[in-house]
Amino acid sequence: MARLSILCGLPGSGKTTTALAMAAHGAVRMCPDGWMRALGVDLWDEEARARIEALQWSLTQDVLCAGSDVVIEWGTWARAERDALRIWCREHGVAVSLLHLDVALDELVRRLDERNPLDGEVHITHAQLDDWYRTVWQPPSPEELRLFDPLPEGAS
Repeated sequence: MARLSILCGLPGSGKTTTALAMAAHGAVRMCPDGWMRALGVDLWDEEARARIEALQWSLTQDVLCAGSDVVIEWGTWARAERDALRIWCREHGVAVSLLHLDVALDELVRRLDERNPLDGEVHITHAQLDDWYRTVWQPPSPEELRLFDPLPEGAS
């Protein structure tokens, strides 16, 4: 059975590192930042990001229905976004796992301070991260996590 693995976390939480490891074991990786960079699109262009994520979701559905695993590293900050992915999977007989990359805010700041100066990285300020953490970030509750399938042993 195909599996959708959803990576949930703020910038600096380890989504890309985790997704690359999963891709090395055969999952198709859906990373909007990678596609935006390849297309020369500004990573802050929210309209382009939404279009790319919609395209990635359409492709993800095709790949899952063909029987292959997919890992999504969109961040999935909102419960409604995670619910929509989970419900589609349940309706189509696809296993779906949610990996919450739960990293303390001070550690996220430390990681972003290391990453921000690197070429090709988008600069994320402490104020932006703090704002997202307080206003739009909806970490999954234990009850929500129970709605998902466990990841297979050694999958993350």
